[in-house]
Amino acid sequence: MSTIKLLASIFLIVIAVVFAGYYFTEVKSPSVTEQSVATSQQAPQEAASSTEQKTETSKAEAPKTATTTLPDMTNNAWEMNEIKLPNTKGEVHSVNEWKGKVIMLNFWASWCAPCQFEIPRFVQYQEHFAERGLQIIGLGLDSAEKLANVERSLSMNYPTLVIPEEDQARLMKKWGNAESIVPYTVVIASDGTMEYIHRGMLDDDAFRNYVLPLLEDPLNKS
Repeated sequence: MSTIKLLASIFLIVIAVVFAGYYFTEVKSPSVTEQSVATSQQAPQEAASSTEQKTETSKAEAPKTATTTLPDMTNNAWEMNEIKLPNTKGEVHSVNEWKGKVIMLNFWASWCAPCQFEIPRFVQYQEHFAERGLQIIGLGLDSAEKLANVERSLSMNYPTLVIPEEDQARLMKKWGNAESIVPYTVVIASDGTMEYIHRGMLDDDAFRNYVLPLLEDPLNKS
């Protein structure tokens, strides 16, 4: 009888051990499904946090846009300090000489491929719209010799004033171009108001939208 009780006790102990192991494994440890739910709940929060960080970063790194608030605290070219520079032949001129014209003030350089790509278009603009008051003026960021070579090769029909190397960064910033981007064009109405600033190549659409209306304005006709 004692043997039977002993065997029964052993059996109960075994059952207890098996049950305890099963409970610990299946109940106490999270299942794959529970882990998946927890992960899926955490993922949107992490994604939202990541999106917010990217948004903040993109805002911080967003390029500056065109502005009419220039360092001289004016959006009128004739209220700024007068700029006197030599052309490629050494003759000194001032942008103010073309007061009353609709001016496209274009910063460019001989080493700038986009600059040379847009110049033939500017030559056509100057040829076709000069009688309606358009005057394109180049501001060259190069030696007079290199700029003159481009003038000859592209048959440029408008002047280029040469900015000395030591003054280039200062003058570009003065005209709203602190990033020293080329090409860079400032459109000035006949009354001196800076109507439009274009970073990069100025195409026909930009000319039609921002320059042509100024030429069609009776106040801008010479």
